Amino acid sequence: MSNINNIKGRIGILTGGGDVPGLNPAIRAVTIRALREGYEVLGIKRGWAGMIDIVRDKSYDNSNNFITLTENTVNRIGRTGGTFLHSSRTRPSHIPKINVPKHCSDTYNEEINDLTPEVLKNIDFLGIDYMIPIGGDDTLSYGVRLHKEGIKVIAIPKTMDNDVPGTDYCIGFSTCVTRTIMLTHSLRTSAGSHERFFVLEVFGRYAGFTALLPTMAGAANRCVIPEYKFDINKLTELLVADRKTNPSSYSVVLVSEGAMFDGGEMIFESHEVDMFGHKKLGGIGDLISIKLKELSSEYNNGQRINVINQRLGYLVRCGDPDAIDSIVPMAYGNLALDLIMEGTHGRLVTLKNGRYDNSPIEVVTSVKKVIDVDKYYNTERLRPQYKSFESKPLFIMASDT
Repeated sequence: MSNINNIKGRIGILTGGGDVPGLNPAIRAVTIRALREGYEVLGIKRGWAGMIDIVRDKSYDNSNNFITLTENTVNRIGRTGGTFLHSSRTRPSHIPKINVPKHCSDTYNEEINDLTPEVLKNIDFLGIDYMIPIGGDDTLSYGVRLHKEGIKVIAIPKTMDNDVPGTDYCIGFSTCVTRTIMLTHSLRTSAGSHERFFVLEVFGRYAGFTALLPTMAGAANRCVIPEYKFDINKLTELLVADRKTNPSSYSVVLVSEGAMFDGGEMIFESHEVDMFGHKKLGGIGDLISIKLKELSSEYNNGQRINVINQRLGYLVRCGDPDAIDSIVPMAYGNLALDLIMEGTHGRLVTLKNGRYDNSPIEVVTSVKKVIDVDKYYNTERLRPQYKSFESKPLFIMASDT
């Protein structure tokens, strides 16, 4: 580390939750601007997990928990996807006994433990003046907790679902939408060759932006989203009609992983929960595919229609960022440093109506950001609806929260 007496302050930066393209460009932007402004930057590894695993002993090797960032380090990774600081779904205020670090196990031995006192001590031990967490509402909600504890926090929103409140845009969303459209168009050749229904399951636990926007852009005939429980018979009837009018005799539906049948609930891969209380979603696309095949004969003159079923999963979150997920993270990182230079904290950097800005960090936990069904989703046609694009933001549906 550089001599602490020669720097203006020390910034800690971390990435939490799922990886997305754009995280490394954000880390790069924060680091380069901070170093040039006279600050030192520590990269905390594995999200909030790195902040609870630190051993407060100057002679202890904590290299697995944090690293001092340099221009050479971040320049090498700034063009790449993922996060070189690694990530985790760790919530320091709710640590299961089995996940309590060994050096803390004598003090914290309940089934669920709040290790926030350790995080506060570790921030002090590292000499961190500002924390910059990059993540979704789960990761940033703990940033809100630290803000309330008196830590100077500036949050950067990241999630493919684009569901962090208070901002039109979260890092990772554009690449996700781009990949979804590209992969749908690539895979439709197989659907057309075999004259089938084509079902693609995409990410989206509570918000259906990653299904609705690609459908609006022409990637699919229909979509089902978490905000509206759908009738499988209606979906089948619509897809049969779409297939009949398609010269290549196929039709496409995008399915949010959090979508639910009318009268049903979310479908989970397992019942194990993470530290934020979330079960792992997955499987609604499989069930829809089975039901579509079963019901198709009722709307297709007694003939069943086969299904191509694909879960896009990590294909839309791996690899390099697109142009928007290279530009926005650069801007967000510099916005964070602007706030630090002003002595401001407790803020979320944002993009609203095409303008970069910032909001109180508490907005992260104030509301759920979901699609306004009345405005943007036709529940009879199971597809997007709109009246006018005038004065709408780049991604259409995001200016309402």
